Amino acid sequence: MKIWVDADASPVVVKEILYRAAIRTGVQLTLVANQPLSTPASSNINALQVPRGFDVADDEIVKRLDEGDLVITNDIPLAAEVIEKGGHALSPSGELFTTENIRGRLNMRDFLDTMRSSGVDMRGGPAAYSQRDKQAFANELDRFLTKYGGPD
Repeated sequence: MKIWVDADASPVVVKEILYRAAIRTGVQLTLVANQPLSTPASSNINALQVPRGFDVADDEIVKRLDEGDLVITNDIPLAAEVIEKGGHALSPSGELFTTENIRGRLNMRDFLDTMRSSGVDMRGGPAAYSQRDKQAFANELDRFLTKYGGPD
């Protein structure tokens, strides 16, 4: 099992949690981004820089993903592809996407896109990353690694 990170929009604190988990468990961690990233010096942590472009990082993750791997992403279409390919997807706020909940998340995303494109004012955006999000992510990651990754 490997962990892949859709790293362009991933909060720094999420990366730090992932670095500690990878070092502790020995799980292979790869951050995929279209910009250079620095990672801790560890044989099981690396960064993969891809060219700029729409969904280039997402496509690279899906291409390299093996069944059972974990992908950290807020990108709902990427999460759906990961699940379809037999992987697992976890959001930085600690939501584990599953075959049971991904369809509803895709439908809501598409609905909001339709609203925005029809001119409905959708100002605002997601709330700032909170301490609660950080704790939920760390807890869900630990549960996942205990079940699938075998920490320590």
